[in-house]
Amino acid sequence: MTLPIIIIGAGLAGWTTARELRKLDPSTPVLLITADSGDFYAKPSLSNALQQKRTPAQLVSTPAAKMAQTHNVRVVAHTRVLAIDPATRSLQTSGGDFQYSQLVLATGAQPIRVPLAGDAADQVQSINSLDDFTSFYQRLTCADQADGQLESRPRQVLIMGAGLIGCEFANDLAASGFGVTVVDPSAGPVAALLPEAVSAQLQQALLDLGVRWHFGATVKAVNWVPAASANLAGAEPALQVELSNGKLIQVDIVLSAIGLKADLSVAQTGALVCERGIVVDSTLRTSSPSIYALGDSAQYASGRWGEALDAAAAPVSGGRTLPYVLPIMSAARALAATLAGTPSAVLFPLMPVAIKTPALPIVVAPPLPGTAGEWRSEEPGLWQFIDSEQHMRGFVLSGKHSARRAEQAKLVRV
Repeated sequence: MTLPIIIIGAGLAGWTTARELRKLDPSTPVLLITADSGDFYAKPSLSNALQQKRTPAQLVSTPAAKMAQTHNVRVVAHTRVLAIDPATRSLQTSGGDFQYSQLVLATGAQPIRVPLAGDAADQVQSINSLDDFTSFYQRLTCADQADGQLESRPRQVLIMGAGLIGCEFANDLAASGFGVTVVDPSAGPVAALLPEAVSAQLQQALLDLGVRWHFGATVKAVNWVPAASANLAGAEPALQVELSNGKLIQVDIVLSAIGLKADLSVAQTGALVCERGIVVDSTLRTSSPSIYALGDSAQYASGRWGEALDAAAAPVSGGRTLPYVLPIMSAARALAATLAGTPSAVLFPLMPVAIKTPALPIVVAPPLPGTAGEWRSEEPGLWQFIDSEQHMRGFVLSGKHSARRAEQAKLVRV
């Protein structure tokens, strides 16, 4: 019996790998194991669904059964992988044991959680999946009401984190009529990616939508406030959030968007080399032969592993995580070729990132980490990162200039 290629994870990385593999190999058995339903949806759509008036159910583009039929894949849903054994090419799951010929880890990332004080600290939500968004949506819209209508008083949401995802949710919530407060220790929104001037423009654009900002502060504690004594009218208790600067803010929902970290739990059961992510070489192979990784869980390094299991002797170095859509597409195509019998190195082209803030559309192609240089702007809405040799290493486009990504991408020295 031919052992299957097993893919762990039914996100964009897992399903795209299956789809690309089927273009090259229509017959090798493929088994996809996922802790959720396996339904296919675009994860980036979670942060702009409200303004588009899309419910969680409407975000599913293709049910798992249809995906399985289309790509000739067996889906094992609602099943958690407990351990992998590279020596026997087997894995243990909550639904039984499986053996594989080749294994793909597309386990994604998990929200970073910070310890908080308070008797309602466990009420802080993160959105990293459709299930997470469904829970958030139900609380936000009071979907448990018989008529399914919003309360007359818009719910108040405090967002921890003014990064890319935090700002996207802030824009979506504020534009949909909800009250939004954002707390972040930095000096401005998306400060890690944007020139200071563009960050200030984004801050003002969202302020104009009604977003309230608290920079230079963090959330210290979250406590329940009985509805009878709360300033917010509603049937449920409100939450009182204490900031590090001593300010107290009453809200209905606290949403944490302070970042993600690679999910290494499955990889570590197989003693795979892990750092910030599961370390893979240029062909996406991990430190164990026949096991590969891609997507948010992977740390893409240069070089190739040796055939020995001793990773310390392998010429793999450096590496970066690339938690965006375009790198997943490039990685999945290369990995599919490798799984189909043609070892292929992944090549990542310049991959600009669109920040989905309609109040101020932004496209950013940041310079590689550690690149020395400075941001320069010779016209409004266009910033270029210039290195010490006067080469352009990145760019930021805002407003109407965000449509110029192809033009600017051609100018970047990679």
